[in-house]
Amino acid sequence: MNQLHVVIGAGPVGWTIAEQLAAQGHSVRILTRSGSGPDHPAVERRRVNIETDDLTGEFAGATAIYLCTHVAYEFKVWREKLPAMERRVLDAAAGTVVVFPESLYSYGKTDGPIREDSPRTATHRKLGVRTLLLAARDTHRTPTVSVAASDFYGPRVRTSHMGARIVPKVTAGKSVSVIAEADVPHSFTYIPDFAAAMIVAGARKDLWNTFLHAPTAPAVTQRGMIELFADAARVPAPTVTAIPAWIVRTLGVVPGQMKELSDTLYQFQYPYVLDSTRSDTLLGLRPTPLDDGAAATVAWWNAEELTSTS
Repeated sequence: MNQLHVVIGAGPVGWTIAEQLAAQGHSVRILTRSGSGPDHPAVERRRVNIETDDLTGEFAGATAIYLCTHVAYEFKVWREKLPAMERRVLDAAAGTVVVFPESLYSYGKTDGPIREDSPRTATHRKLGVRTLLLAARDTHRTPTVSVAASDFYGPRVRTSHMGARIVPKVTAGKSVSVIAEADVPHSFTYIPDFAAAMIVAGARKDLWNTFLHAPTAPAVTQRGMIELFADAARVPAPTVTAIPAWIVRTLGVVPGQMKELSDTLYQFQYPYVLDSTRSDTLLGLRPTPLDDGAAATVAWWNAEELTSTS
């Protein structure tokens, strides 16, 4: 049955959700400041600023709302903007379920695999902001569901640890650098799997007002993920160097990108393993194998390269 879904934001998560919903035969209204989004007959693109514009009419008739906007990766910006932004959307939703893509930040540093019943009580800087956002969702009258992913990768993913800093260099035969440790286990979530989980969660009332994990394949190391990209591109594995944690911490004394990275440095110093087994069962989904995801990622980047040079 054709239903209207509202997607807020056209980054890799929002874009992929919109594409998947349209492919399933649904109508999609995508809201961005720029009016961007997939070019598809089932996708209506609207220019909307969710911080200032009236949202009631934008949400009218929606089956589900997916809040996939992002702001600058800075603690002060998160603290000042995100709570009010989410509250405006939840107020305007007026009972329509709002589905959130979520990080693992609220868990903080954990010993062992991260499971849905692990404590989500982190308080430090950006980690604490995520904890507060989750608490606000839990107490709002509008139903919500939060689906958490580890660092993601895949088509359209640029600003991630396995995005523009890595994949184009691998395919070009260049050396690459990673944060902290290249050889400790780390989970990576494939973005189409993330989008699929959010769509299923939004459609299932029995999953509303819960916290779920996106389907995520068994953890590999950063070096191992890079080697999968190299295999997919049919090029030799590149030289991988690591930026030591002490350098990141030292540079993090000064406000800027390194300071923001230092908040989550533990994710790359120690094993960082997301266990999605329980959520996979609830959602009826399974993670895409890493080699298949790596192949699709490389194919997308290769297509981007052809487009940019044509």
